[in-house]
Amino acid sequence: MIKVRVPATSANMGPGFDCMGIALEIFNTVEVQIIPQGLIIENHGRDTDLISADQNNLIYRTMETVFEQVGYCPTGLKITSYNEIPVARGLGSSAASVAAGLMLANALTGEKLGQDKIIELGTGIEGHPDNIVPALIGGMTLSYAQDTAEIGYIKVDFPEKLRMLMMVPDFMLPTAKARGVLPQQVELGNAVFNVSRAALMVAALTAGKLEHLKYAVQDKLHQPYREELIPGMKEIFTQAYDAGARGVFLSGAGSTLIAMVDSDNYSFLPKLRTFLEQRSLNWELRFVGVSRQGAARIA
Repeated sequence: MIKVRVPATSANMGPGFDCMGIALEIFNTVEVQIIPQGLIIENHGRDTDLISADQNNLIYRTMETVFEQVGYCPTGLKITSYNEIPVARGLGSSAASVAAGLMLANALTGEKLGQDKIIELGTGIEGHPDNIVPALIGGMTLSYAQDTAEIGYIKVDFPEKLRMLMMVPDFMLPTAKARGVLPQQVELGNAVFNVSRAALMVAALTAGKLEHLKYAVQDKLHQPYREELIPGMKEIFTQAYDAGARGVFLSGAGSTLIAMVDSDNYSFLPKLRTFLEQRSLNWELRFVGVSRQGAARIA
């Protein structure tokens, strides 16, 4: 039996559309074993009713991609997943499945694929690298496609003193729907705005100038359009800043919102909980750290 653990991820982080992401300390654990024949898939934990238990399962389909690459054909597979990452909430559940499938299949076939090839395959399946790269290598990353179509990336130091408060609504937001509201073209001024904010994000984090994060998370490419899909988003942003958040952003395509908060700001969580309860918003609030390690084999 082979077992891997994969972190959740939050993509974009405001201005870094499709290229910036960070791994979070919420994990899915997946194990696989060879069986004489057939396919058995067992899903446990969160949102299992939303996860396929047949050949449409994303972990299995990803494993098949690796098998085709290396010319391997197992007699049969049993895949068992233990899921903590919410599905369709902007926390990289699909990237976690892809990362798990890549790691498991590569281990089964004798580790024939290097990390760069695994990242390339994962990006091809996901369509962009913002989630899959931090899911595989951990931490905060900036990813880009090189001229050769290979994926390049840099890991960015993320301050130890910051925690991430996940604000997870009680409704899903499929990525296809969230992408459907985005314009096909953007104004030059908006593009320049996002370039400045993405650069400011990296500079503020690496220089420890956290007072700039409130401006670094600003965005004009996707959040203003997706705001209409998340009732109360603007008010929650305002309340989070009033409670002392360093920066607040939409996690991936949504529906989760994330606030970056000083670790010694003990009043932040109760203030946000009271605010949401007063407005009858049934949101899950949870502080998580940044996962410095990405997908890893644990057995």
